[in-house]
Amino acid sequence: MKAVLFDLDGTLFDTAPDFIHVLNQLRQQEQLPPLPDAAIRAVVSNGARAMVELGFGIQEGDAHFESLRKRFLDLYLDHLAVKTLPFPGIEPLLGQLAAANIAWGIVTNKPLVYTAPLLRAFPHLPAVGAVICPEHVVNRKPHPEPMLLACAQIGCHPEEAIYLGDHPRDIDAGRAAGMPTIACNYGYIDDGDDPAGWNADHLVDSAEEIWPLLQRRYIGKTGLGTRDSELGSPAL
Repeated sequence: MKAVLFDLDGTLFDTAPDFIHVLNQLRQQEQLPPLPDAAIRAVVSNGARAMVELGFGIQEGDAHFESLRKRFLDLYLDHLAVKTLPFPGIEPLLGQLAAANIAWGIVTNKPLVYTAPLLRAFPHLPAVGAVICPEHVVNRKPHPEPMLLACAQIGCHPEEAIYLGDHPRDIDAGRAAGMPTIACNYGYIDDGDDPAGWNADHLVDSAEEIWPLLQRRYIGKTGLGTRDSELGSPAL
């Protein structure tokens, strides 16, 4: 194994608290009461459009949709690293990867204009080997192009990397690129969705489970591990 690649929102960083603040701030500007935190948190991985749909009960194409989306994103740009933190276990994990000389990277559908300042807010993290945003590719996830670009920048083959995400498109992208995948059940899972059915190679309930899993199944081995027999109970 030469690289561990992460989705950003809901996998590497818990960005939901800032999104919750911003969406409810916009609702307040529209004289609407705040939405419950849990309702917003569940749709964060689906992006700004999904949050506007949730917040205002309208669909893309509605006369007011685009103006609300733009205002939402403007507010977020001013509040994107206030309450956001790495998920518990992520910072130790990145340190462990660095100590093992394993690169880490980010492959996200979050635009660079938001991703770059968010990462600058955490200068103490180990140096990242690749950051791939939609602006860097023709096709975003679930297409494998961003995954392959990240591997090229790091200098590894896809089968020498592993991808972690909290949405089916993350797992689809990793599998399409030919790399093993880990579904992160601690992330922003849509209501009624079941990560155990995403066909990931592994499933973790917390970021603290990732390093033991990597040690057991991948690190120091000449070949990549095989699929866990029971996704709900990964062998650590």
